[in-house]
Amino acid sequence: MKTTFDILLLQGFGELKFGQTIEDTINQIGDAEEIDHLDTDDQMNTIVLHYWDQETSIFFEGVSKTVLSCFETDNPDAVLFGKKVFEMKPDEVKSLMAEHGYATPEEEEEEGELRITYEDALVDFFYDGEELLAVNWGVLVNEAGEIETDE
Repeated sequence: MKTTFDILLLQGFGELKFGQTIEDTINQIGDAEEIDHLDTDDQMNTIVLHYWDQETSIFFEGVSKTVLSCFETDNPDAVLFGKKVFEMKPDEVKSLMAEHGYATPEEEEEEGELRITYEDALVDFFYDGEELLAVNWGVLVNEAGEIETDE
């Protein structure tokens, strides 16, 4: 996988953009080390490309057309708004998100992990204490493989 590690909320990850096809993604960054096909209750096809060396998983969803819908990374080089997000504590991430117009997160603690969610940015930050474990962000995709927007 050759890409920059810029987390672009509601847009993509580095050069990879939400809505692109699996074929376009593989052409851009190469073959995944592992591929999972997830069964979901809603008839959506969900395919996950795992790039373990880059500590990133890429999710594709849709029924008639499957498109890039979500990323999850624990890559220490990941950058959010110009800052290395894995070097940031929960309060620092909340301040950074607030600086960029995302003010009110939902927080949920489960089995010792803290999940900080920003619904308007479709992003989750997973913490164990002060240590960021993973970031997951995406877009909503309908059955036709189109990105849903509020507009």
